[in-house]
Amino acid sequence: MKNAIRLCCAALAAVILTALAALSIPAPASAATLTEVTNFGTNPSNLRMYLYVPDRLAPRPGLLVAVHYCTGTGPALHSGTQFAALADRYGYLVVYPSVTRSSQCFDVSSPQALRRGGGSDPVGIMSMVDHVRQRYPVDPTRIFATGVSSGAMMTNVLLGLYPDVFAAGAAFSGVPFGCFATSNGSEWNSECANGQLVRTPQQWGDLVRNAYPGYSGPRPRMQTWHGTNDDVLRYPNFGEQIKQWTNVHGLSQTPTFTDSPQAGYTRTRYGGSGGQAPVEAISMQGVSHNLPVDAAQAIRFFGLDTTAPTSPPPTSTPSPTVPPTPTPSPTLPPTPTPPPGTGCRIGYAVNAWNTGLTASVTITNTGATAVNGWSLAFTLPTGQRITGGWNATYSPTSGAVTARNVSYNAAIAPGGSVTIGFQADHGGNAAAPTAFTLNAVPCSLA
Repeated sequence: MKNAIRLCCAALAAVILTALAALSIPAPASAATLTEVTNFGTNPSNLRMYLYVPDRLAPRPGLLVAVHYCTGTGPALHSGTQFAALADRYGYLVVYPSVTRSSQCFDVSSPQALRRGGGSDPVGIMSMVDHVRQRYPVDPTRIFATGVSSGAMMTNVLLGLYPDVFAAGAAFSGVPFGCFATSNGSEWNSECANGQLVRTPQQWGDLVRNAYPGYSGPRPRMQTWHGTNDDVLRYPNFGEQIKQWTNVHGLSQTPTFTDSPQAGYTRTRYGGSGGQAPVEAISMQGVSHNLPVDAAQAIRFFGLDTTAPTSPPPTSTPSPTVPPTPTPSPTLPPTPTPPPGTGCRIGYAVNAWNTGLTASVTITNTGATAVNGWSLAFTLPTGQRITGGWNATYSPTSGAVTARNVSYNAAIAPGGSVTIGFQADHGGNAAAPTAFTLNAVPCSLA
């Protein structure tokens, strides 16, 4: 169990979008909130269910099950990743299961969890899916699963047990279906975690096929992400997942497509060269178990980024951050400087763990005229270093930092707000910056 706790702690930080992908995600204004759902059906392991319903739902929305890491919760995964923000944009639903056992890890080990309808966490998660499908017009061909660490392992399990339900999955630092199996009640399988459980593609594929005997329908597509320096669920598990899911799809382990979507990343596709190949694998050079979670690329792989809500947007308070146009309104004044003195207010919220943090920064224009182009300057406490961010560019990554707008959020109307954020390492000091200036004008603190 000590090793299991180590997995939990190491995985806690691995929930934030990479800066490269996040810069393409606007932050639409939304009154939608995460809601806990009770009495959702059969729940043998006493999971909790949280549901995010965007204000503007697509006519036939997709459904995403997003599964947290060890020591995490559904609400923590909701607040620490961009899946809900993307749901605001594309109109799909998100279910966040939440573990109540002491380890806060999902059961991917017991015989019950690895048998379709056998019990434990997968049955409770399927009850959540059924509950949502009974109450919303979910497109049954657009149900997906994703997760981080323990949640990535559960993603593999869900796709193996319920290929007739899930169309695809995205696993961030996971292991193959059945790799973590134990028979002594332990949640931890050291042989699997250490990358020592090596099987043939046929053997891995048989584990999936035997989980639902007699099933002959289509199999879910799989996207898997792994850091080469993962010391918790070691890197060989990446290759074993590729073996398993290519075999499940009847494919060769030779890629049909290879590229590098960003520095240090190698992406391989199997069975197709397009963005929705049967199997897609992203190897992240030098990255540890604490990997960035690229929600936008997972949503792209699922195809959930192609259907936006058709209902009209709210008319009460327009948001300056909502696309489609990245061009500031021609009626806005050209000056980038807000009124002096009381032109801006900063809200700063930190979620910290032992070695890292995420910060959400809300910039509010309290002046009488619009801001058209902005730079937010602040000084990070000693020991903090930005490793990724969203809705802004950040330079440098430590010390005196300047965050600059991106194309879609350059304009801030009077009374309007823009929310940006970043992930950072820290050396024990997770404190907030003490002062901020917007376009060289000091801001008040909320």
